[in-house]
Amino acid sequence: MTNRPPRSPRPPSEPKPASAPASAPTSSPASMPAAPALRPLRGVRIISLALNLPGPAALMRLAAMGARCLKIEPPAPAAAPAGSSGDPMGQYNPAAYAELHRGVRRRTLDLKTERGRAALARELAGSDVLLTSFRPSALKKLGLDRAALRRAHPQLAVVCIVGAPGALAEAPGHDLTYLAEAGLVTGLDLPPTLYADMAGALLASEAVLQAVLMRRRAGASAARGAYVEVALSEAAAWLALPRHWGLTMPRGAVGGAHAGYRVYACSDGRVAVAALEPHFAAALCAAAGVAFEGMATLFAPATHERLAAFFASRTRRQLDRLASQHDIPLHTLGQR
Repeated sequence: MTNRPPRSPRPPSEPKPASAPASAPTSSPASMPAAPALRPLRGVRIISLALNLPGPAALMRLAAMGARCLKIEPPAPAAAPAGSSGDPMGQYNPAAYAELHRGVRRRTLDLKTERGRAALARELAGSDVLLTSFRPSALKKLGLDRAALRRAHPQLAVVCIVGAPGALAEAPGHDLTYLAEAGLVTGLDLPPTLYADMAGALLASEAVLQAVLMRRRAGASAARGAYVEVALSEAAAWLALPRHWGLTMPRGAVGGAHAGYRVYACSDGRVAVAALEPHFAAALCAAAGVAFEGMATLFAPATHERLAAFFASRTRRQLDRLASQHDIPLHTLGQR
């Protein structure tokens, strides 16, 4: 089951304290001309039945790429305040719901009624892509399974967001369970964001782009009846590949073994250091008074100890200034 309300986001990290840069920039980003927006989906009409987070997040990206997006929502629960959305996200987090649906037209239809299904059929007749996030059994009850859609709307490409692929699409699950299955839940803390949902949204928007590209390259018949299943469990598995390869395990370079790629305590907070490449690592060692003798230096226990002591003796402001002066990739943070 993929339609779910999101967890409330954690507070953002504290901003860096102001620090004087080594040299003032010649112009601010606000004064630079914005890059032209690429809108490769201009003229493509997309209908979405997907509620909560993955589907609307995908639709938000598709709208930004120029697609004409229509979101079909069920009626709001009888107990909901007047004007409420039938999408649970609109009730759990109205601010997130509003941002997700910016530029998206919405229409309320009760697909459990003949009238609602007929109205949807009329919308689908003039559309290019249907995006869903219901279990296959629920789609079949609504007459929206793959075979029925291909008969009634052969021009339609269908992208289905599911929890897991194949027969497992009927099994219940949420972002947290898919991350746990992929080995991305450690300890008792919840992950800081909804990784599987958001990665699934990216894969869904990618699937729409694939269908549109097929049609444009080989003609409308090439994408006729195209059906793509996007599984959130596979999105989580994709995100977990660096861990599977050992990169983010304790002995991996970006898992803590490299002293220049870690989070350290400083005197008034924390600092995330990402001096991974040799030139960054050399600059970090020079600033900290560590003799740099090649990349092996950063894997030595003594270097870990020296850098930990160095950062513990500096404030966030001092470290921000150091980063600017010596071109060291780091970001300071407040206390946990």
